[in-house]
Amino acid sequence: MSRDSAPGDYVQFVYHLKPGAGPEYDRRHAAVWPELLEAIGAAGIEDYRIWRHGEIVVGRMRTRHGVAAANAFMAATAIQKAWTASLLPLFERYQTEDGEPLWLDEVFRFAGAGS
Repeated sequence: MSRDSAPGDYVQFVYHLKPGAGPEYDRRHAAVWPELLEAIGAAGIEDYRIWRHGEIVVGRMRTRHGVAAANAFMAATAIQKAWTASLLPLFERYQTEDGEPLWLDEVFRFAGAGS
């Protein structure tokens, strides 16, 4: 993983689901394994949200120690490996050829008149 973030900064990513896989993706995320939720918290992930529109999934997360540290922690857990393997049949594309997540880069921000 070559991308990192400062502690407290958000990172965003996108997944492409296979046609028709959206409802199953939603069903799985309505019942995330408790052990996975524990690992997410232990990894220092403070705010993790996922949205879906058709076959496009967008995720956003904020971490206490940076995304590289959180992802290294998660990659070392058996529960993360099992969860990812269980979802692989639903994905059309979720990473680059180099194994990097499909990061979203910010191209515009309006922070309000007082910023």
